[in-house]
Amino acid sequence: MTSRERVISAYERRGYDRIPIKHEATPEINRMIMQHFGLSNMEQVLRVVGDDFRYVEPVYCGPELRTFPDGSIEGYFGERYKYAQFEGGRYLEACYLPYAGIETLDKLDRSHFPRADWFDYSTIRQQCEALQGRFAICFGTAGDMDFINSIGRARGMEEVLMDLLEDNEVFMALMDARFDFYFEQHKKVLEAAKGLIDFTHVGDDLGNQRGQMISHETFERHFAPRYKKYFDMVHSFGARTMMHMCGCVEAFLPRLIELGLDVQDVVQPTTPEMDIGYLQSHYGEKLTFCGSVCVQTTMAWGSVADVEREVHRRQELFPKGGLFLGPTHAIQVGSPMENILALYRTAGSLEEKIDDSILRAAAGSDPEKMNMSKLF
Repeated sequence: MTSRERVISAYERRGYDRIPIKHEATPEINRMIMQHFGLSNMEQVLRVVGDDFRYVEPVYCGPELRTFPDGSIEGYFGERYKYAQFEGGRYLEACYLPYAGIETLDKLDRSHFPRADWFDYSTIRQQCEALQGRFAICFGTAGDMDFINSIGRARGMEEVLMDLLEDNEVFMALMDARFDFYFEQHKKVLEAAKGLIDFTHVGDDLGNQRGQMISHETFERHFAPRYKKYFDMVHSFGARTMMHMCGCVEAFLPRLIELGLDVQDVVQPTTPEMDIGYLQSHYGEKLTFCGSVCVQTTMAWGSVADVEREVHRRQELFPKGGLFLGPTHAIQVGSPMENILALYRTAGSLEEKIDDSILRAAAGSDPEKMNMSKLF
């Protein structure tokens, strides 16, 4: 099977030669994989671990995203990010929140709201054709839409959660701006691809480690209508919808399925209701899952045998499809290399013998740019 055949067959529950793989790791982990195998770019990493998905993207041609004297980097909405250092790595964190403390619309500066025409879509079809028939083709990131998390990076998380309770008019304007921007951008990409995109990718962190972040009433009032409109638009182009959701989100799954969600990414199993077996038994006929091998426990602190056991369990739970196997988020710094290898080796996707075709693989996205793309 080609990667695309494998993914689509698993999505349609028609079986597969091996379980489909969707890799995600921090830049530091991806560089560790490069060093281990003697690789030079991200495309080679994806080939080695057997990732069955590839992403296309339009070319940014909008206003310059500035880098400031303190090293911070500007995002699409005027927010800024700066690297926070920790032992062994670094993460981009929001350091300037332009909409914090703004309580009335007359004080809201809309000059930094991005537009879909800041991007050139003319190469999308060509990018898709280069991948056609080989990989499942995706567009978008976990940071697209992303009303709670990303508006929090421009306004403050505590303020956002209060906004949702109070229907704050400033938050509603920011939510509308994000929705309009990403809805139009995704629509333009799908139009340019002319039927060649298999999945679109958006996100929203509707859950935390223990439960849901917002009430069903809040979800229905603010989120459901927007996602219904978006899912319907994606389906009109023959593509499937994938939504990244960190945390415990099981309570929202029945409604998201009704609205048109096709794939839940990344399945964080921190409560009994988020266990992959529970999800499979309750929603496995209507929803495909992605991820599910925990980066907080198994990948970071487990043994090779623990990783193998988790993979075998998923192969048994999804013998005909319904799961794209991968980690619950980016594999984190400190995760042992032997656990990473065990994940993909047990799944049957790891290319341990590196041949010339892998070493000749064209350069993919830089690990740092992949990390940044999920913030905007």
